[in-house]
Amino acid sequence: MRYFFHIAFVGSNYSGWQKLPGIVSIQQTLEDALTSILKTPVAIVGCGRTDAQVHASQYFFHADIESPWDYDLLYRINKRLPSDIALFDIIPMEGLPHARFDGTQRQYDYFFHTYKDPFLAGFSSCYLLKNLDVDSMSQAVAIFPNYNDYFALCKSPTQNEHTICHVSKTSLFMNKAGDRFHFQISSNRFLRGMIRIIIAKLLEIGEGKLSVKQFEQLLIEKKAAENIKLAMPQGLYLSKITYPYLDIPMRTDFVSSRLGIDGNFAW
Repeated sequence: MRYFFHIAFVGSNYSGWQKLPGIVSIQQTLEDALTSILKTPVAIVGCGRTDAQVHASQYFFHADIESPWDYDLLYRINKRLPSDIALFDIIPMEGLPHARFDGTQRQYDYFFHTYKDPFLAGFSSCYLLKNLDVDSMSQAVAIFPNYNDYFALCKSPTQNEHTICHVSKTSLFMNKAGDRFHFQISSNRFLRGMIRIIIAKLLEIGEGKLSVKQFEQLLIEKKAAENIKLAMPQGLYLSKITYPYLDIPMRTDFVSSRLGIDGNFAW
């Protein structure tokens, strides 16, 4: 029978979701836990790949488990997992739904701050920048839903069958002090490195190194950007996955409470 597993993780100690030889991954850690408890090899399929040190406040993977269990599997898995990975739900599914391919909407959040704060380290990216042009950054953020080809904002666009993404919502929030920022984007899919490239471009706009018009021209021309830069990974969270048959709220509000983003203030 196929099951969906609803989890969250802090990615600071991992080289990303995908298991690869010689690295510590979220996928391998979960497969080892399931295999150890169920006493049979268990392969899992995640809803998407995350880079090294990227977090997920909501993530789903599926696994096919033939034999039923007569104990509290959720409790045992959580006891076996390290403290930076949490399992919230084990959901039996009808048929063979796919955790990755069936997702219709994904939301990412990126947090960054402009002063050094040891209590934000690892959860928000630090950029020691002053006097960012937030109005221009917000104008650029508002552009995204007007376009659907993000060829210019992909780390390796030619490796994709296409670079079409249907972005439905983008927002940029700032706290009252003007030193903590929260970028949010929702789309049906995302390309490799897309969000971290977007943040890097927004910071260039904020510093006056790139105009909003020049940024929009990248989307219009659909050309690979030269000298692609990626923002730091620490502030990036996969925060919401929606399926036609499954739409579960996030089980943790740690992100908003920890970083001072309560939704009551915007730029």
